[in-house]
Amino acid sequence: MNLLKKTRTSILLFLIIILFYTNVFAENKGDVYIIPLKGEINKASYNYLSSVLKDIEKKSPSAIIFEIDTYGGLINEAEKIKNLIIDLKTPTIAYVNTKAISAGVLITISSEKVVMSKSSTIGSAETIPNTEKIMSMWRGILRDVAQYRGRDAKIIEAMADKNIYIEGISKKGELLNLTGNEALEYGVCDLVSNDYEEILKAFNISYSNVVKLEENLELKLARTLANPYIGTLLLTIGFIGMIIEVFTPGFGIGGTISIIAFGLFFGGNIIAGHSQWTSLAIFVIGLILLIIEAIIPGFGLPGISGIILILAGTILAMGTVSSALISLSIAIIITAIITILLVKYGNKSPRFNNIILSTSQKNEEGYLSTTTHEEYLGKTGISISELRPSGIVEIDGKRLDALSEGVFIPRESKVKVVRVEGSKIIVRRV
Repeated sequence: MNLLKKTRTSILLFLIIILFYTNVFAENKGDVYIIPLKGEINKASYNYLSSVLKDIEKKSPSAIIFEIDTYGGLINEAEKIKNLIIDLKTPTIAYVNTKAISAGVLITISSEKVVMSKSSTIGSAETIPNTEKIMSMWRGILRDVAQYRGRDAKIIEAMADKNIYIEGISKKGELLNLTGNEALEYGVCDLVSNDYEEILKAFNISYSNVVKLEENLELKLARTLANPYIGTLLLTIGFIGMIIEVFTPGFGIGGTISIIAFGLFFGGNIIAGHSQWTSLAIFVIGLILLIIEAIIPGFGLPGISGIILILAGTILAMGTVSSALISLSIAIIITAIITILLVKYGNKSPRFNNIILSTSQKNEEGYLSTTTHEEYLGKTGISISELRPSGIVEIDGKRLDALSEGVFIPRESKVKVVRVEGSKIIVRRV
């Protein structure tokens, strides 16, 4: 009797333990994480995704859904994102919410499962520039991932190369684009749905909660500042700030605005991966050369080199040469117009008087420099030293400090005084 009682007690305890652990495991199902991949695919996108995935994997998730809505971006960053997704041990789902264009195609097919929303498209994955070498490499990457995930590689390649024709699916000479239903029909996606619960149920994924993540500040900042329209605005503000600083004595609001605008322009493009720090370095060197040119009289090599380096630095900072040239052209035109308005009407406006240095000190009013050399204007002499551009000349038997017009003048050359600016004597070789 005691043995029977002990047996019943043991069985009851065993059942209680089983029920306890069953409930514990049921309650400890992992969460499903939804990660947004929207806008331009760039370096900031990769940094964001890499950081987020490291944190998520520590929490043993049930699945990860990549919500994709992009026109594409940098293919080298898209390839790095592809590697991140393929290396995950967690079930992955790409959910195309609206569009997956260009580099977005590679990211989409990198996931184990692909879902399209009811009003979405996928395709148009041609590279820019579309050279034979780049296209061959890009097609190879797309084909490799498509085969790895069991997708039709030829259909995926047709999205990137308009020369690939698939009867009944693509048109000759056109890149392939598919709607959600077409993608489902041709096996590019596994489901068409607009509901997360339906998606998870269709793939038999058990979970506790659905956690939707937000983009971090770096990604939002990079997307905003690297936008061509914002870039053009920042360039314009930067150039206008430089012009205001030229008209203003000392260092003031114009220089501050210019530094902030150019800093945001280059910083945004560097974060987005469009350029490296070298573009900013080239731009700064160009500015330094222009400052040197402003100090010495005339216009020579430093000024020309400065302008070239500023243009080169700006072009290197942006995504493409075409967008850089358009942005630069617009910024220069607007800056030129505003400069003309400031020069012409600035001294007539009380508001602009606070910005522009419009006052002048005239000799007739009693304002004289400590030393003037007006009597030497038009006279000739001999250079006692080399002028690079400063040096010493002898005129009427008197040695004087002088400046050339920005060009080198050898020793013992005949020179003529062409301009006098206060105590400065500017000479030209004759």
